[in-house]
Amino acid sequence: MEENSKNEKPDVSIVLPAYNEARNIERAVKAVIETLRKTGFKYEIIIAEDGSTDGTDRIAAGLADGKKILHLHSDERLGRGGALNRAFLSARGDVVAFLDVDLSTDITYLPELIDKALKHGIAIGSRLKKNSITSRPIKRDIPSKVYNFLVRLLLGSKLSDHQCGFKAFRRDIILNIIPKVKDKHWFWDTEVLVVAQRMGYDIVEIPVRWKQGKETKVSVARDSLYMFKCLLKMWLGRL
Repeated sequence: MEENSKNEKPDVSIVLPAYNEARNIERAVKAVIETLRKTGFKYEIIIAEDGSTDGTDRIAAGLADGKKILHLHSDERLGRGGALNRAFLSARGDVVAFLDVDLSTDITYLPELIDKALKHGIAIGSRLKKNSITSRPIKRDIPSKVYNFLVRLLLGSKLSDHQCGFKAFRRDIILNIIPKVKDKHWFWDTEVLVVAQRMGYDIVEIPVRWKQGKETKVSVARDSLYMFKCLLKMWLGRL
């Protein structure tokens, strides 16, 4: 595949949200490039680096070439959702996708994710669909399943997995959704998908192979409490 020129519009923008990911960011960028070079997509990679303190900013700056690899730095933390919003607003691709930098979701599913987003508007990876292959401790598996059940029960979602960090949107669609989304951190994924369904957008879930990263930043106790509070606020119409 030919290299993108600086002014050539990409078909897809891949966003890598990165907070203190010095050990993972270069490997993630290389994996995305290797995967997409096998497709016909013209692409750009946006490193949405969110106030890192471990040198991720320096590594990202070194990887950026101003053409296919871009680095968006924030001195202060925007939150995961805030960093994604900022990256999506600057993206140029017809499809914008993001994946967790620890590559917990098998990246070989990325071309399918993009294809499904182009066709349907929104495509998400699911760890809870039939044929998904998931490896994570039971102390994380049970809260996740309970949470997703409550999202379906209280917010009327039809999806099985709201929090898998592997999602793609047609750019025009996500730009319509973002102004209606209030959360800027972990609940962002859920809120985006619930709002999208309420707006009538089609969402396709694809089963994926997923393995929990060794250095996950999610705290079961702290972040579960935060998520459930946000869930209740949205249910009560206060979010």
